[in-house]
Amino acid sequence: MTRNLYRLFLIMVALTLLPSCTHAPLANSDDNAQFEALAARVVDRFPAQSPVNATGLGDHRFDDQLDDISATARAQSLAFYRSTLATLDQLDETRLSRENQIDAALLRHRLRGAIWSEQTLREWSWNPLKYTGLAGGSVYSLMARDFAPLQQRLMNAAARLEQMPRFLRQVRATLEIERVPLIHAETAVKQNTGVISIIDALIRPQLDTLAPADRARLSAAIDVATAAVNEHQVWLEQTLVPGANGEFRLGADLFDQKLSYTLFSPLSRRQVRERAEAQFDAVRTKMYQVARGLVDPTAPDNPSPAQQQAIIEAGLALAYARVPGRDEIIDVANRSLQRATQFVIDHDLVEMPDDPVEIIIMPEFQRGIALAYCDSPGPLDRGQKTFYAVAPLPEDWTDEQVASFLREYNLLSIEDLTIHEAMPGHFLQLALSNRHPSVLRALLASGPFIEGWAVYAERVMIDAGYLDNDPLMRLINLKWYLRAVTNAIIDQAIHVDGMTRDEAMKLMTEGAFQEEREAAGKWVRAQLSSTQLSTYFVGYQEHADLRREMETAWGDTFSLRRYHDAALSYGSPPVQFVRSQLLNTPITQR
Repeated sequence: MTRNLYRLFLIMVALTLLPSCTHAPLANSDDNAQFEALAARVVDRFPAQSPVNATGLGDHRFDDQLDDISATARAQSLAFYRSTLATLDQLDETRLSRENQIDAALLRHRLRGAIWSEQTLREWSWNPLKYTGLAGGSVYSLMARDFAPLQQRLMNAAARLEQMPRFLRQVRATLEIERVPLIHAETAVKQNTGVISIIDALIRPQLDTLAPADRARLSAAIDVATAAVNEHQVWLEQTLVPGANGEFRLGADLFDQKLSYTLFSPLSRRQVRERAEAQFDAVRTKMYQVARGLVDPTAPDNPSPAQQQAIIEAGLALAYARVPGRDEIIDVANRSLQRATQFVIDHDLVEMPDDPVEIIIMPEFQRGIALAYCDSPGPLDRGQKTFYAVAPLPEDWTDEQVASFLREYNLLSIEDLTIHEAMPGHFLQLALSNRHPSVLRALLASGPFIEGWAVYAERVMIDAGYLDNDPLMRLINLKWYLRAVTNAIIDQAIHVDGMTRDEAMKLMTEGAFQEEREAAGKWVRAQLSSTQLSTYFVGYQEHADLRREMETAWGDTFSLRRYHDAALSYGSPPVQFVRSQLLNTPITQR
């Protein structure tokens, strides 16, 4: 997946995880002081509500605890959302500093979204993947980064593993089996045992580093957790899957409400659809123009639909001939990361962070949704590694399925993927975002800003001549942008209009030139998620609109380096707020 799924999951699931909140200097007003006091109360009171997410965000006070997902815990969270929103509503936001106006708007929006999600969407009652993510993350977040001595992290892992039976019992008591969609239940079956794979990969090899008593405790905790996970696996397979009869489609009302909370954008669902459909045709036209130059310069300027399709497919076939070996994807990604990094430096496109980044094999509990994601450290773990995680190909795939996948993720596509996930996409943007003084803003980060920047970063690199202006690279980049456009279309078409699998597959494979394996995976992802697939296209549109405005506003003084550094200096709020800051306009929600 071309997005930081794990980190965004941590941010979006738990508003209450505000381990620290340092703002820019405040004006001397009672309203600013009251806002700071409100933020401080949130900081002080609620990180313990989701210890797993707290660890991922860099608050390590609760590393020995595993989440309580009981009805009592949910009621406490809901009460906090309401009381915090009531306090926030009493403030006169026009009297806040500009930076605090942005943070207050983000906080209000997220509080309202959290209340709606708890009471109306009620995903906690029907989505088991929320809990496989917490179970796997409880161990992975402790062991993946060296934020504390190894012995300390191992013993915190032991404490969490000891609590795994209680946690999984709560999961079984919380899920309303008849409301769980079958696709979610089946994916949970595949992800659940990922906890055991993390134990085997990250914890067992470290047992000998512990003193005898600690080693005995951790070994016993591993046995307890393994038995609990295996018991839960039986329940998933024998109880949840047979009883899962929920509807994965949200329908218009729920989708529209969720979309508004996800995007925090002035664009409505209808406007997103209109823009996406217009871009769909425009991008195909550009792909034809590039492909014609590669395969048949004599092809007509105004082709028939069949001619356009044939020429684009012929051009893409040239790129599909450049494929990595089945086991070479990570090596290829490493080389592309080095190449992209040097290109950004040589062309002075944006400030280069010195944070470390490492390409890893995707943990098993995160697989099944996308090929890759960027897992950046939480805003309180600054300086820790960013992981560009790549999933291995499933061992049970046939040779035909492997060939289809490798055509989709050919050598040029991996270059584009690396730009998106790492340089100058997610890794670079999130590393710079973590430098912004408002940790609150980092915790309330905008998915469309983050995903839109990564799509925009692809365009910047291609326009700057990446890979020596190779037209095949441009063609592949256009195909990837067409994927973002198509994501936005199928997101609402599936959940609102009832688009079928056959219809979605045809749009993706014929209309957007995706290979069967990629399209099949996207169909699964579109069922498992909603509104997130729209963030790429909407975010890109907003970034592109803002750049055009700034080119006009700055005139001859505009440069890519100046613009990029300025746009990324405000953290990751919705683009509308970056626009307000760059143009010095009122902080309003357009």
